[in-house]
This record gives sequence, structure tokens and C-alpha cells, in this order.
Amino acid sequence: MSITIAPEQIDRIVWNQHHDPYEVLGPHTIEQNGKTVWVVRSYLPSADAAWVILPEQRKEYPMQTVHNPHFFECVLDDVTELANYQLHVKEGEHQRVIYDPYAFRSPHITEFDIHLFGEGNHHRIYEKLGAHLTEVNGVKGVYFAVWAPNARNVSVLGDFNWWDGRKHQMARRVNGIWELFIPGIGVGEHYKFEIKNHAGHIYEKSDPYGYQQEVRPKTASIVTDLSTYTWNDEEWMEKRRYTDQMTKPIAVYECHLGSWLHASSAEPAKLPNGETEPVVITSELRPGARFLTYRELADYLIPYVKELGFTHIELLPVAEHPFDGSWGYQVTGFYAPTSRFGKPQDFMYFVDKCHENGIGVIVDWVPGHFPKDGHGLAFFDGTHLYEHEDPRKGEHKGWGTLVFNYARNEVRNFLVANALFWFDKYHIDGIRVDAVASMIYWNYCRPDGEWVANQYGGCENIEGADFLRQMNHVIFSYFPGILSIAEESTSWPMVSWPTYVGGLGFNLKWNMGWMHDMLDYFHMDPWFRQFHQNNVTFSIWYHHSENFMLALSHDEVVHGKSPLIGKMPGDEWQKFANVRALLAYMYAHPGKKTLFMSMEFGQWSEWNVWSDLEWHLLQYDAHKQLKLFMTELNSLYQSEPALYTQDFGQEGFYWIDCSDNRHSVISFVRRAKDSDEFVVAVCNFTPQPHSHYRIGVPQPGFYKELFNSDARKYGGSNMGNLGGKWSDDWGYHNQPYSLDLCLPPLGVLILKLEPPEVKEEDAVDVDAHLS
Repeated sequence: MSITIAPEQIDRIVWNQHHDPYEVLGPHTIEQNGKTVWVVRSYLPSADAAWVILPEQRKEYPMQTVHNPHFFECVLDDVTELANYQLHVKEGEHQRVIYDPYAFRSPHITEFDIHLFGEGNHHRIYEKLGAHLTEVNGVKGVYFAVWAPNARNVSVLGDFNWWDGRKHQMARRVNGIWELFIPGIGVGEHYKFEIKNHAGHIYEKSDPYGYQQEVRPKTASIVTDLSTYTWNDEEWMEKRRYTDQMTKPIAVYECHLGSWLHASSAEPAKLPNGETEPVVITSELRPGARFLTYRELADYLIPYVKELGFTHIELLPVAEHPFDGSWGYQVTGFYAPTSRFGKPQDFMYFVDKCHENGIGVIVDWVPGHFPKDGHGLAFFDGTHLYEHEDPRKGEHKGWGTLVFNYARNEVRNFLVANALFWFDKYHIDGIRVDAVASMIYWNYCRPDGEWVANQYGGCENIEGADFLRQMNHVIFSYFPGILSIAEESTSWPMVSWPTYVGGLGFNLKWNMGWMHDMLDYFHMDPWFRQFHQNNVTFSIWYHHSENFMLALSHDEVVHGKSPLIGKMPGDEWQKFANVRALLAYMYAHPGKKTLFMSMEFGQWSEWNVWSDLEWHLLQYDAHKQLKLFMTELNSLYQSEPALYTQDFGQEGFYWIDCSDNRHSVISFVRRAKDSDEFVVAVCNFTPQPHSHYRIGVPQPGFYKELFNSDARKYGGSNMGNLGGKWSDDWGYHNQPYSLDLCLPPLGVLILKLEPPEVKEEDAVDVDAHLS
């Protein structure tokens, strides 16, 4: 038999150096003895012999080895049409029948897809790149595609080819996309990409667009079908689409799933409750303990959050990450919910159940940096592909991570599509974008000489800001009614303003200034607070400049900063009273709310990512009472439109008195939108109670005491105003009327004007009026 292809071409296949193996392998037509005939070529590194099977003709043709003992060829001179042939392969004592992957050219990714990706505008590129179940010419299999423009060769590795990169070599398309359809495999297959650079160095990489990864420390991607879950939240999704979230109550329970509660491998999980001494595994993670699954979390976490009255659960990053100690903020699998707690469909179930119980889901999203792990994005194709080559741009030395190159269209597309992906495939309701400041300033945590100025000589990362604008524009275009929250700690203007007026496009921004001011203030001995009244009042000067969210987050209860209750001065009673006063002021202050887990019951230890929360504390009255306080504070917040409908405009707030620093007392009014309703908040930030403390009010009548943080049921001293006070007809604080109040120690009062009773002689006869 004469060879039908040049030996040099065979060598390129054998040495895995061919950019398009379809040019050599698979079915081809050649001219032989004056006629056109079919030839089938296959490189089978483990095979001793091979045959071509034509199932329709029930014929089997032996293949011959040419130039290399594992390169096979068969000329089919009596075959006019060749479709869906199979290969019979003998490997030692084993034999198998397979489809030839090089007999299929999948139309899964088109030239238009590649064009949009090159522009950075393919919003659902995750449906094209990665691993996808598909069918070609009636044969089922998996289509693989990866972007590696600087690679010499790319192969698919997996259990199905014994992790041998010679067996499934991919073909290069334009723009550096490599693709291959592998017939006969499906859901559950483990795989990676073997990438060779032009120096011949090999990198084994997880799929950047992979939908699932192995549980760490393993790092392979897993073929997954995300279309198999049946959602039951159509009503929730449709209602969300037409909801103005800025006029709704938003109280977020920030949670790290891996340390909220663990279970024993030998026992079912037990839900802690504050009614009796809770049965928990331990507050220190012991041998044999395990994570709760997504489905167990749906059974236990959701009822707990619903009981507390929070409107949303915010999850610290659930994207796949190799190191638990990163809390999820060093992501390697941007498109894969972590397998620590189950499969992708299990996470869908968790979100679905949240919606069933009226709770929105916010996910922390980390587009600012990624770790250097060898299986991840770092040096992906043997070059600095996703990151900057210059370390002054491409590395956060303090975090040991690399920075995305937002100027590269395909990298920007990867991230924009990733944000959309979580809303699209997992029905989440919001993202909280981590470390925005690091993305928009070149000199973020970098000393002079270790950063590069932009083209105008400034420190702003213009490409990073443009990326955020694009991302927000895209996700709100597809999913109106969602939340996009910036953790941004600088004075960058218009972070939460729309992109069409030059803003970054978020609809909420964490108020880091308020958080630092208040924690500094409450850390002081109350006697010194009179000299720092500005800590309490300063945030009102700028609260209307952005759509702010007030957050007491995980960052404030780690690394020696102390838990929330541990920051407070005084004896145990004063510590709890201070926490109640801070939280009540937080809920009365303009802005949406976020609270980290464990703050609701007063954990004494810093948050430890390796252990449970201190659920055993709920057997003690003080901690149960604080949990009750949090529950009823959330209930009050959601029942009073004045506390949430006008969070971001000056008309929703005005001071009654902010200058009584001698007593460390402030008082103010919150007004509802499109309504005459208002509430009055009075805060006493010292342990000294005040009887006959007068404040001005805008209208006469009876002011009901809706909420008192010093109530006995919350563990307070039970000082108050016997349910409320009638106003007096003389002015005070530039208001026409006033109230004579009893202010409890370290207490916050929320009062509301009762509507006047309708006198019998003023009542309208409805039937007569209608007639």
C-alpha cells in the first residue's frame, strides 16, 4: 500500500505539533488510479490494530500502519459515500468500537460567534466555549472549545483517553479558538485542556468556561448539562422584572456557606434554634465533620433567614476556588459553583427555594483578580493571556493574585458574560462586586514606582472603569429589577449612577465611610463620644450623592478586628445595648442594609472560616434576646415605608437636632415617598438615661413608640414612654410642636404619628355618597 500523505504531516500529528489535525486525520478524498476514492486516517497511540466499520454496509476494512506503528490508514476504493463510520480498535487484549472524532465538524461555534467574541460583545459566549453536549449527524457527544491564541497545540485530556494529549488533538479556528467534537461521551466526564506553547512547554488547565469542577484538591472540569433542572420561580422572576428595587426594603444576610454550620458525616444536619438548647455538632470543626450540601442549606439556612426577616441572602463567592482560606475570593472556576456543597443543579435548587420563600439571592462576584494556581487562568496559553505582562499592572502583591487585562476584548468578554451567566443560568437576584477600587485605580495598594500611569498621566484605570460600565449595562439590559452592588471605598464619582450619564452603572454602593465612622465611634468609651459627634452625623452630608448600602460585613470581624459585640466598650449589658443601638441607628439611617452572619445573636469570637458559628450561645438569654431584637427590627423596617422608600434623596431625611454632642443624642425624621407618612428617630449613645428630653416634631398628635431598643424583651432596662407621647403645642428645634420624651440608656426610639381618629359627626355615609 502506498502512503497517501507526506511523512512530515504524519510526524506533526505524532509529535502533537499540528494546528489543524482535520487536515490529516479523518476521512479525505484522494485521486488514485484515475478515480476519486475515500481514505480514512487515524492516529491511535495505544492501538495494535484497527479497522474501519461501515455499519450501513455491515463491512469492516482493515487499516494499515504507515510511517509510524500507531498511525493507521485505510483506502476505501469501493465506497462512494462515507458517513458515520466507526473504528474497531484493538489495544492489547482489549477491543472497542468508537466513532472517529475527526469525521465530525461541529457547527456549534460560528464565524459570527467568533467575530462577536473578538469584539468583546458575545454576551453568552459561555454557551459556545467550554464543554457542551451536542449531536452531530445523529451522533451524540461533547463539543469542546477553548481560547488559547498563543498556543502551538491544544488537546483535550480526560478519563475517556487516559489523559493522553496525543489522542484528542484540537483544531485551531480564527482568533485563537481551538475546537473538537468528541463523540460517544457525555455528562460526568472529567477533562482538562493540555496546552503547549511554542517552546514545547505543557500546561494542563481546567476549562475557563467549565460549568463544574472536581472537589478540591482535585482540579479537573466536569462535563455538565445545566438544562436539566426544572425551575419553579416564574412568578418571582416576572415580578422582579417590574420591581423598582430602590424603593423596596433590602435587608441582606451575608453568609459564608462553608462556615455557617457543619454536620457530622455520621448524622443528619441539625438546625440550631433559639427556643431550646440547640443540638449542634461543634463550634470547632472536628474530624469527621462535613459541609452542609446546597439542598441541606435550603432546608436549614433559608428558614433561619426567613425567621429573622431578611429580604436577601448574600453568599460569599460560590464560584469554584481551590483554597478554603481565601473565603472564595480567589476564584479558578468562574462559571462553576463550588462542588464543596454539591452539583450545579443542587445550587439551582437552593436559589429556587429562596425564591419560593420570598428571599432574593446575591452572590459575591470577583472580577478584579485571580490566583496563580497552575490549573487556572494564570499564564494560560504559555503567555500572559488573561493578565497583564507588566507586573506593575498585572499583580496584586499583597494578595498574591493577578489582575485581569480589561483592555483585551476577549478577557473583558469573559467577565461580562460571566456576570450575565449567574443571572441567566442560576436565577440569582444580584451581584456584589468585590474590590472595585482595585479595578479602577492603578495605584491601589501599590507604592509609588510600582504602578503605571494611564495615557493621561493619572492613576485611574480607564479600561477597568469601562469594563464595569459595559458589564452593568449588559446585565441590566437583560435582567431589569436585579441588584448590582459595588464594594467601593474611594471617592470615585457616580459609582451608582447610570452609565448613560457617565456613571459606573451600579445601583448600590457600600457606604464604607459610614461603616468606619460608626465602628470607630462605638468603639469609644461613651464619655468620649461627645467629642466625636461628627462620626455619627457626617454621612448625612453625602448620603444622597450615591445609592448607598450600609454594611457591617465579614471584613470587620476577622484578622484581629474583634467580633461586633467585642468592639463595644463597657460591661456585658452595655456591650449588648451598644450593639442594639448601632443596629437600630443603622436601620433608621438612609440606605439599604447588610449584616454578616453571627452579628444577629452576638458571637463573642471572631469569624473563623474553618469552624461553625457559635450556635451554643443561643441557650443564653442575652443572645436569644439579641436575635429577637434583630427579627423585630427587620419586621419594623419592612412595615414602615418611611424607612426605605426614600433612601437616596434629600427629601427622605431631615435633622431635628444633630448638635447635642454634650448628651451624644441625635434626632431626625424619615419620610415616605408619595405619602405624608413619616417616623421620628431619637438616639441616645450614652449609658445615661434622660427624662423630659424635648425634641421638636412637625405635626401635632399622638406619637406611638413603634420600637425601643431598650425594651426588656431585648435585654434592655425597659425605660421608655409607656407606648407613646402626645405632642405639646409649643415649638422646638425649629419645629412647630414638640415631644417630652424619656430617652433610655444606649437606646434608640422610633416613633410614628398616629392618624387622627374620625369623629362620628365627621364620618361619611358611604352608601348615601355613592347613591
